[in-house]
Order: sequence, then structure tokens, then C-alpha cells
Amino acid sequence: MNLSVAYLGRSRIWTGPAGVAMSLAPNLRRDRASYVGTLQQPLRFREAVSALHDVVVSDLRFHEKDHSDFKDYLARMKEREDALRRGTTAQVRADLLARGDLVVPEGLENDFKRLRKVYWDARLDYSNYLCKHDQELWRLLVPCDPVITVAPDVLFFECFSKDESSYGCLTVERGAFAREENVALGTTNVDYSWPLYEEFQKLRSYRETRFQVDPKGFEVRTEGTADYREEKIDLPPSWLRGFMQLQSAMSLPMRRVPVSREGLYNVVAWLRRHRARKSPRAVRFELEPGKPVTLVLEPWEKRIVLHATPYPGLRAEVIRTWGRDRLRVLARLLPLADGADVYLLGTGLPSFWSVRMGEMRLLLGLSGWTANDWTGGSALDQIAPPLEPSTDLLGDVAATFKDNPSRTFEEVRSRTGAAAPYAAAALNRLALMGQVIHDLPAGVYRWRQIMPVALALSEVGPESPETQAGRELVAAGVVKLVRDERSPSGLRLLAGMVGSAAGAAEFIALLTKGLLANAAVEAVLDGDGRILRGKCGCSYHRQAGLRRGPCRHLQALRRVAMGERPEPTTLESWFTRLWN
Repeated sequence: MNLSVAYLGRSRIWTGPAGVAMSLAPNLRRDRASYVGTLQQPLRFREAVSALHDVVVSDLRFHEKDHSDFKDYLARMKEREDALRRGTTAQVRADLLARGDLVVPEGLENDFKRLRKVYWDARLDYSNYLCKHDQELWRLLVPCDPVITVAPDVLFFECFSKDESSYGCLTVERGAFAREENVALGTTNVDYSWPLYEEFQKLRSYRETRFQVDPKGFEVRTEGTADYREEKIDLPPSWLRGFMQLQSAMSLPMRRVPVSREGLYNVVAWLRRHRARKSPRAVRFELEPGKPVTLVLEPWEKRIVLHATPYPGLRAEVIRTWGRDRLRVLARLLPLADGADVYLLGTGLPSFWSVRMGEMRLLLGLSGWTANDWTGGSALDQIAPPLEPSTDLLGDVAATFKDNPSRTFEEVRSRTGAAAPYAAAALNRLALMGQVIHDLPAGVYRWRQIMPVALALSEVGPESPETQAGRELVAAGVVKLVRDERSPSGLRLLAGMVGSAAGAAEFIALLTKGLLANAAVEAVLDGDGRILRGKCGCSYHRQAGLRRGPCRHLQALRRVAMGERPEPTTLESWFTRLWN
């Protein structure tokens, strides 16, 4: 998706005799959104926005080891050899010129073109290297500038990480500011850069800090001025899809698990001091109503019992979540934190960690996987509504936010007159399209357009055809698990039979007669449930193996082994499963 932004000047912070002034340049390509106020707790804001910065630049995907020293050695040896060759070439050239009968060799022009291509290819590779390692080229680190929303009761800043797996939202109550001016409700991008992050570190409690989303660019004609600049951003489809999927997941009901500051400290401290060498790498929540919450860090089985925070839920559960290494970005907030809450959807699904700091809250959303690949996407697709809400219903739900940009679920349902399952499906769809955000701690839905225009589902991106087909195989009941064992090393060995979704009756008949040797599928899962190796006779697996993700048959076998049930076919059954 191509996104156009325009700014008047740069976001900046400057210090004067009266204190510190912080000015964020808004995107002039969007509707006006502005705010001016004085921060009463600048230290909390400094630490919270620094943690948000750590979220947006985090990239925990696998990176190759740095062999730069060895390559430097090879480069020095090559330079030495080249110097010897140049000396020899110069000597031979001098001897030939001295002879006086030099003839232009045949094919010289072709050799020149070939070597010129070698030179420019090498120059391009070097240019790409500089782009990758030069922090001034900020767009390589931040696919999209952070988004700020001015609401009647709060300001909140949102960002999504480079590796497409973490979401950050800093919410600041309007009561945290004094002497408000030029308030215009709305949502906009703000210019952000590495120097601005460094300037944030200079905020101090003994200096008055003036904060503003600068309204100046909306009040005068800016195009053609020296400070005016435009930029076109090509948002990666996977980045946009990952962002919107997390927004969609946030719109669903979750279990709230209270976590004390001491408990959060123990989790972060243990993760900083230990590194898991093998899977599983999950955080396991052992929840029993009225009893202390217990967090278990795998694979060490480190138990952290939160005696001060009993679980307020109604039924006992064990939920495992992934993506815990990103919790280390919360370390800066611990001295200022009052406590935290974790919002859980279920095992293998996104989790949201909300840290309270007085009138500020930082929400860290973890998709559960290091990369936004088929694993995380298929898990999120399991909880999507089975049917598309109508266009009229989407319009009615959107209209309820016109006079008040924040509504509870019951307010949306009563104002639209829609049944609860249909209202829930509409809110989920609007969240996926970037129109609505669910404020989990406040328990309200807020109208917030993450992009200047409403996103179509085609722009969010379709799921993998193999993932969709794998889900259909499970729903058709043509997957038979015949082996599920654990190896001494902790790997999970699966074997089964997978038929065709179009021939469920034929599959059952052949299975009964033992005539399904060609439908045999085998898979090896690690402790985190990811497919390490697989065996299948389909053309997709024969051609690509696991390089493009598992085939539909391997995914279907894994889904059954992980206990997935056939998906609900009606909105009522979907609503009952999630809301009860």
C-alpha cells in the first residue's frame, strides 16, 4: 500500500529559560488534529515514549552472524594481490608501448561492457550495505511514522514493530496536562526520527515541559515553503496485514490477568539473565479463580507465584503464550509502574501487556511469533467471524461514533439495534479495516482511522491459500491422526491421513478399508508447536518443501494435533464460544 505524508518542518524539542518545548509535526495530508498542553509528569512520559520507541525498532527475526572482520581480512588480501597485478600490468603496458606496434585486441568493447557491469553491481551492493547500516535512513527502521490520536479524554500514540510482531500503544489521560489549547480531535501521523528520540532523553522533572501537536501547518498555506516536504511510503503488505490482525484480535473479549510490579520485574529479570537454548519458549499462565496467579517460564519451569494478585476469572485455565523476549522493552517502566494487567485470548493467540503508570498506560501487544508468517496468521484466523457483516451494519456501527468517538459494546449494540453477535462481528471487521480500536484497560471502543482512508480487505491482504485450504480440510472432517508421540529430545512426532475436502464420504469409506496409503502425512513439531520437518506426497510439498510454508495437509494435521475443533458456521455460535 502506498501512503503519502506531508510535514511542515521536523518534530523537535528545544530548551529555553522558561523550560522545554516539545513540538510534533503532524501529517498535513490528513484531517486536522492538534493539541497543546503542559506535561505535569515529564519523566513518566519520557520513559513511556522511550519504551514505545524500543517497540517500533525491535527486530528479533533471525539474522546471520557478523563476518565483517573476516571479510575485512579477505579484502586486505585481495587489495594486496590487486596491487601486485596492477604493478605487473603497468610494466607490461610500458613494454608494449615501447614496441610501437600495439594493435587493439578483438572483443575489447565486449570486455569493457562486462567489466563495467561488474563495477556497477559491486557499487550497488555497497550502496545497499550503507542503506542497511545507516541509521539516518530511518525508513528502513520505521515502515510508517507513529500515529497519534487526540480523543476527548485521552491522547494515545500507536506504533507497530519492524519485524511485524509487536504493537505498542501509549495512552495519556488529558488530566496529565495543564493549560490545554488548540484542541482538535482526530488522528494523524507525526514526524519521528532518531534525533527526536535522543532529545526525549533530556526531559527532566524540574523543567516545565510544553507538549504540542503543532497546529501551525493547518492554519497557513505551506506548499512551496522551505520547510514543507512530502514523502511516499510503500508499506509492506505483510506489515499492514500483521498490524490489522492484531487490531482485530484486540476487539475480542479477553481474560484479564492482574500482574504486580514485582511479578513483572521477576519475569523481565529472568529473561534478561537467561537464554533458552531449546523449545518450548512460552510463558504459561496457570489460572484458578480466587487463587494467586502463577506464571511459568518454559523450558526452565521457573514458577513465579503472584500472591498479591488473585485471578478474578470464573474458571480454571492453563494458557500458553509466545513472544516473551519482547517483554524486555518494559524494563524502563518498572521504577515508575504501579502494576500491570495481561489480556489473554487463548493458547497460541496474541497477548497484551498493559503497564499502569499513574495517568499513563503502555500497552504492548505480542502476536506470539517472531515473524508474521503462516503460524501466527492461521492462529488469528481461527477466531475471525465466520460470516461477513453487511455493509449496512458496518455503516450503522460507524455512525454511532459520530457524536461520541468512544462507545462501550452495549452502547453500540443498543444504538444500532443489532443482535450482540452481529454487533461484535461488525466491530471486529472495522478493527481489521483500521477504523476502530478497542481500548482494553478502559473497556471502550474508540473511532480511530489508522490510515487516511478506510482500508479494503484486499489491501489488508488475503491469507495464504494453503492455510485456508488446511482449515477447510479440518472443517470437512477428512483428517485422521494415527500417531502422536514425544521423542526423548522433546520433539512431537505426528502421522496421519488427510483426504480431500470435496470427498469426505469417500475418505471415510477408504479409511475404513485401509486404502489410504497415498494420503499419509508426517510432521515433526518442536516444543512451541512449529513444524520443523514434514513428509507429504502433494505437488506443493514436493516442489517447495517447507521453504514457502507447510502445505495444506501438514497444516491440517497440525491443527488436529493441537486440538482445533471445526470452526463455528454461524455468528451466534462464534459469539457464544468467545463471549462466554
